[in-house]
Amino acid sequence: MRKLWLTLAALALVAWAANVRLYLKDGTYHMVREYQVQADRVRYYSVERSDWEEIPLDLVDLKRTESEAAERQAAVDKEAKASGEEAAAEKAARAEVSRIPQDPGVYWVEDKTTKILKAGEVSVHTNKGRMVLQKMVGPFLNGKGTLELNGSHSLNVFSDPEQEFYIQLSEPEGFGIVKLTTKGGVRIVENLTYNPVVKDLVEEERTMVDILRREMAEGLYKIWPQEKLEPGEYAVVEFTDGKVNIQVFDFAIKGK
Repeated sequence: MRKLWLTLAALALVAWAANVRLYLKDGTYHMVREYQVQADRVRYYSVERSDWEEIPLDLVDLKRTESEAAERQAAVDKEAKASGEEAAAEKAARAEVSRIPQDPGVYWVEDKTTKILKAGEVSVHTNKGRMVLQKMVGPFLNGKGTLELNGSHSLNVFSDPEQEFYIQLSEPEGFGIVKLTTKGGVRIVENLTYNPVVKDLVEEERTMVDILRREMAEGLYKIWPQEKLEPGEYAVVEFTDGKVNIQVFDFAIKGK
Protein backbone atom coordinates (compact mmCIF):
# COMPACT_ATOMS: atom_id res chain seq x y z
CA MET A 1 0.00 0.00 0.00
CA ARG A 2 2.81 2.42 0.91
CA LYS A 3 4.60 1.62 -2.35
CA LEU A 4 1.40 2.30 -4.34
CA TRP A 5 0.91 5.59 -2.49
CA LEU A 6 4.45 6.70 -3.27
CA THR A 7 4.01 5.78 -6.94
CA LEU A 8 0.76 7.75 -7.19
CA ALA A 9 2.33 10.72 -5.42
CA ALA A 10 5.28 10.67 -7.80
CA LEU A 11 2.97 10.51 -10.82
CA ALA A 12 0.92 13.39 -9.45
CA LEU A 13 4.06 15.46 -8.97
CA VAL A 14 5.22 14.73 -12.52
CA ALA A 15 1.80 15.71 -13.86
CA TRP A 16 1.90 18.91 -11.79
CA ALA A 17 5.35 19.79 -13.09
CA ALA A 18 4.36 19.01 -16.69
CA ASN A 19 2.15 22.10 -16.75
CA VAL A 20 3.82 25.49 -16.72
CA ARG A 21 2.55 28.91 -15.78
CA LEU A 22 3.36 31.30 -18.61
CA TYR A 23 3.41 34.60 -16.72
CA LEU A 24 2.48 37.88 -18.31
CA LYS A 25 3.89 41.21 -17.25
CA ASP A 26 0.50 42.31 -15.92
CA GLY A 27 0.69 39.55 -13.27
CA THR A 28 -1.72 37.11 -14.90
CA TYR A 29 -0.70 33.83 -16.47
CA HIS A 30 -1.72 31.11 -18.91
CA MET A 31 -1.46 27.46 -17.86
CA VAL A 32 0.48 25.79 -20.65
CA ARG A 33 1.89 22.35 -21.33
CA GLU A 34 4.92 23.80 -23.12
CA TYR A 35 6.03 26.97 -24.82
CA GLN A 36 8.58 28.11 -27.41
CA VAL A 37 10.18 31.52 -27.87
CA GLN A 38 10.13 32.31 -31.59
CA ALA A 39 11.69 35.66 -32.49
CA ASP A 40 9.33 38.32 -31.07
CA ARG A 41 6.55 35.90 -30.17
CA VAL A 42 5.91 33.06 -27.69
CA ARG A 43 4.12 30.00 -29.01
CA TYR A 44 2.47 27.84 -26.35
CA TYR A 45 0.08 24.92 -25.95
CA SER A 46 -2.87 26.05 -23.85
CA VAL A 47 -4.01 23.52 -21.24
CA GLU A 48 -7.36 25.29 -20.99
CA ARG A 49 -8.14 25.24 -24.73
CA SER A 50 -6.05 22.20 -25.75
CA ASP A 51 -4.58 24.04 -28.71
CA TRP A 52 -1.51 26.00 -29.80
CA GLU A 53 -1.63 29.77 -29.44
CA GLU A 54 0.75 32.72 -29.77
CA ILE A 55 1.39 35.92 -27.81
CA PRO A 56 3.85 38.81 -28.30
CA LEU A 57 7.09 38.27 -26.43
CA ASP A 58 7.07 41.75 -24.90
CA LEU A 59 3.89 40.83 -22.97
CA VAL A 60 5.48 37.76 -21.36
CA ASP A 61 7.38 37.80 -18.07
CA LEU A 62 9.88 35.24 -19.32
CA LYS A 63 12.24 35.49 -16.33
CA ARG A 64 9.51 34.63 -13.81
CA THR A 65 8.19 31.85 -16.06
CA GLU A 66 11.61 30.22 -16.43
CA SER A 67 12.40 30.60 -12.72
CA GLU A 68 9.21 28.82 -11.61
CA ALA A 69 9.63 26.12 -14.26
CA ALA A 70 13.15 25.46 -12.96
CA GLU A 71 11.88 25.23 -9.37
CA ARG A 72 9.20 22.75 -10.40
CA GLN A 73 11.69 20.62 -12.27
CA ALA A 74 14.01 20.64 -9.26
CA ALA A 75 11.13 19.41 -7.08
CA VAL A 76 10.42 16.60 -9.55
CA ASP A 77 14.09 15.60 -9.64
CA LYS A 78 14.30 15.62 -5.83
CA GLU A 79 11.18 13.46 -5.47
CA ALA A 80 12.39 11.07 -8.16
CA LYS A 81 15.73 10.70 -6.36
CA ALA A 82 14.04 10.10 -3.00
CA SER A 83 11.68 7.53 -4.52
CA GLY A 84 14.59 5.79 -6.21
CA GLU A 85 16.59 5.68 -2.99
CA GLU A 86 13.61 4.32 -1.04
CA ALA A 87 12.96 1.66 -3.66
CA ALA A 88 16.62 0.65 -3.54
CA ALA A 89 16.50 0.51 0.27
CA GLU A 90 13.37 -1.67 0.20
CA LYS A 91 15.00 -4.01 -2.30
CA ALA A 92 18.13 -4.26 -0.15
CA ALA A 93 15.98 -4.94 2.95
CA ARG A 94 14.13 -7.75 1.16
CA ALA A 95 17.43 -9.28 0.11
CA GLU A 96 18.70 -8.95 3.70
CA VAL A 97 15.62 -10.71 5.08
CA SER A 98 15.88 -13.50 2.52
CA ARG A 99 19.34 -14.40 3.87
CA ILE A 100 18.02 -15.11 7.38
CA PRO A 101 16.46 -18.55 8.05
CA GLN A 102 12.87 -18.57 9.30
CA ASP A 103 13.78 -20.97 12.10
CA PRO A 104 13.81 -19.27 15.54
CA GLY A 105 17.32 -18.38 16.66
CA VAL A 106 20.12 -15.81 16.46
CA TYR A 107 22.20 -15.24 13.33
CA TRP A 108 24.88 -12.99 11.96
CA VAL A 109 26.22 -12.38 8.47
CA GLU A 110 29.90 -12.55 7.61
CA ASP A 111 31.11 -11.98 4.05
CA LYS A 112 27.52 -12.42 2.78
CA THR A 113 27.34 -15.81 4.52
CA THR A 114 24.70 -16.30 7.20
CA LYS A 115 25.91 -18.04 10.34
CA ILE A 116 24.00 -19.26 13.36
CA LEU A 117 24.86 -18.28 16.92
CA LYS A 118 24.09 -21.39 18.93
CA ALA A 119 22.34 -21.22 22.27
CA GLY A 120 24.56 -21.98 25.25
CA GLU A 121 23.68 -24.36 28.06
CA VAL A 122 22.70 -22.53 31.22
CA SER A 123 22.21 -23.74 34.76
CA VAL A 124 20.83 -22.25 37.97
CA HIS A 125 23.19 -22.18 40.92
CA THR A 126 21.71 -21.46 44.35
CA ASN A 127 23.48 -20.45 47.50
CA LYS A 128 22.71 -23.57 49.52
CA GLY A 129 23.87 -21.96 52.74
CA ARG A 130 21.48 -19.09 52.26
CA MET A 131 18.65 -21.43 51.35
CA VAL A 132 19.20 -23.37 54.57
CA LEU A 133 19.24 -20.12 56.52
CA GLN A 134 15.93 -19.19 54.90
CA LYS A 135 14.34 -22.40 56.15
CA MET A 136 15.65 -21.69 59.62
CA VAL A 137 14.38 -18.14 59.97
CA GLY A 138 11.15 -18.53 58.02
CA PRO A 139 9.82 -16.62 55.00
CA PHE A 140 11.49 -13.29 55.80
CA LEU A 141 14.66 -13.93 53.82
CA ASN A 142 14.61 -14.35 50.07
CA GLY A 143 16.55 -17.14 48.39
CA LYS A 144 19.39 -16.16 46.09
CA GLY A 145 20.81 -17.74 42.98
CA THR A 146 22.54 -17.12 39.69
CA LEU A 147 21.91 -18.20 36.11
CA GLU A 148 25.27 -19.31 34.73
CA LEU A 149 27.06 -20.41 31.59
CA ASN A 150 29.89 -22.91 31.90
CA GLY A 151 33.35 -21.66 31.01
CA SER A 152 34.86 -18.25 31.51
CA HIS A 153 35.12 -17.45 27.78
CA SER A 154 32.81 -17.79 24.79
CA LEU A 155 33.95 -19.67 21.70
CA ASN A 156 32.13 -17.09 19.55
CA VAL A 157 34.57 -14.19 19.36
CA PHE A 158 33.98 -11.00 17.36
CA SER A 159 36.33 -8.11 16.72
CA ASP A 160 33.62 -5.63 15.73
CA PRO A 161 32.44 -3.74 18.86
CA GLU A 162 29.26 -2.83 16.97
CA GLN A 163 28.50 -6.39 15.88
CA GLU A 164 25.05 -6.81 14.34
CA PHE A 165 22.79 -9.79 14.99
CA TYR A 166 19.46 -11.02 13.70
CA ILE A 167 17.00 -12.65 16.10
CA GLN A 168 14.08 -14.68 14.79
CA LEU A 169 11.44 -15.07 17.50
CA SER A 170 9.10 -18.02 17.77
CA GLU A 171 6.64 -15.90 19.78
CA PRO A 172 6.53 -12.35 21.18
CA GLU A 173 9.12 -12.18 23.98
CA GLY A 174 11.69 -9.85 25.43
CA PHE A 175 15.14 -9.84 23.86
CA GLY A 176 18.36 -7.87 23.88
CA ILE A 177 22.06 -8.04 24.67
CA VAL A 178 23.40 -8.55 28.19
CA LYS A 179 26.88 -8.11 29.58
CA LEU A 180 28.03 -11.21 31.46
CA THR A 181 30.00 -11.28 34.67
CA THR A 182 32.85 -13.78 34.95
CA LYS A 183 33.34 -15.32 38.37
CA GLY A 184 34.96 -18.59 39.49
CA GLY A 185 35.38 -19.99 36.00
CA VAL A 186 31.75 -19.40 34.98
CA ARG A 187 29.86 -16.59 33.33
CA ILE A 188 26.88 -15.17 35.21
CA VAL A 189 23.97 -14.20 33.00
CA GLU A 190 21.72 -12.86 35.75
CA ASN A 191 21.18 -12.84 39.48
CA LEU A 192 18.03 -14.47 40.83
CA THR A 193 15.99 -13.68 43.92
CA TYR A 194 13.28 -16.15 44.90
CA ASN A 195 10.21 -14.74 46.61
CA PRO A 196 9.63 -16.63 49.89
CA VAL A 197 5.90 -15.92 49.91
CA VAL A 198 4.74 -16.22 46.29
CA LYS A 199 5.75 -19.57 44.85
CA ASP A 200 7.52 -19.53 41.47
CA LEU A 201 7.93 -15.74 41.59
CA VAL A 202 11.54 -14.90 40.78
CA GLU A 203 13.17 -11.50 40.41
CA GLU A 204 15.77 -11.50 37.65
CA GLU A 205 18.57 -8.94 37.58
CA ARG A 206 20.68 -8.71 34.46
CA THR A 207 22.96 -6.05 32.95
CA MET A 208 21.26 -5.07 29.72
CA VAL A 209 23.17 -3.26 26.98
CA ASP A 210 21.46 -0.34 25.25
CA ILE A 211 20.67 -1.51 21.75
CA LEU A 212 19.17 -0.27 18.52
CA ARG A 213 16.75 -2.55 16.76
CA ARG A 214 14.87 -2.73 13.50
CA GLU A 215 11.97 -5.03 12.69
CA MET A 216 12.86 -6.57 9.33
CA ALA A 217 9.80 -8.83 9.07
CA GLU A 218 7.20 -10.26 11.42
CA GLY A 219 9.14 -11.80 14.32
CA LEU A 220 12.54 -10.96 12.78
CA TYR A 221 14.65 -8.20 14.29
CA LYS A 222 18.07 -6.79 13.53
CA ILE A 223 19.85 -5.62 16.68
CA TRP A 224 23.16 -3.94 17.42
CA PRO A 225 24.65 -2.06 20.39
CA GLN A 226 23.92 1.64 20.68
CA GLU A 227 27.50 2.26 21.78
CA LYS A 228 30.64 0.29 20.97
CA LEU A 229 31.00 -2.71 23.24
CA GLU A 230 34.01 -2.90 25.51
CA PRO A 231 36.06 -6.11 25.27
CA GLY A 232 34.40 -8.80 27.35
CA GLU A 233 31.73 -11.49 27.54
CA TYR A 234 28.20 -10.87 26.27
CA ALA A 235 25.09 -12.70 25.10
CA VAL A 236 22.03 -12.14 22.99
CA VAL A 237 19.10 -13.24 25.15
CA GLU A 238 15.44 -14.07 24.62
CA PHE A 239 13.38 -14.17 27.80
CA THR A 240 10.11 -13.98 29.69
CA ASP A 241 10.57 -11.93 32.85
CA GLY A 242 9.86 -13.64 36.17
CA LYS A 243 9.86 -17.15 34.69
CA VAL A 244 13.61 -17.84 34.44
CA ASN A 245 12.70 -18.83 30.90
CA ILE A 246 15.68 -17.52 29.01
CA GLN A 247 17.70 -18.54 25.98
CA VAL A 248 21.31 -17.38 25.96
CA PHE A 249 23.39 -17.00 22.79
CA ASP A 250 26.84 -16.11 24.09
CA PHE A 251 29.64 -14.25 22.37
CA ALA A 252 32.73 -12.23 23.24
CA ILE A 253 34.23 -9.00 21.96
CA LYS A 254 38.00 -9.10 21.78
CA GLY A 255 40.25 -6.10 22.29
CA LYS A 256 42.60 -4.82 19.64
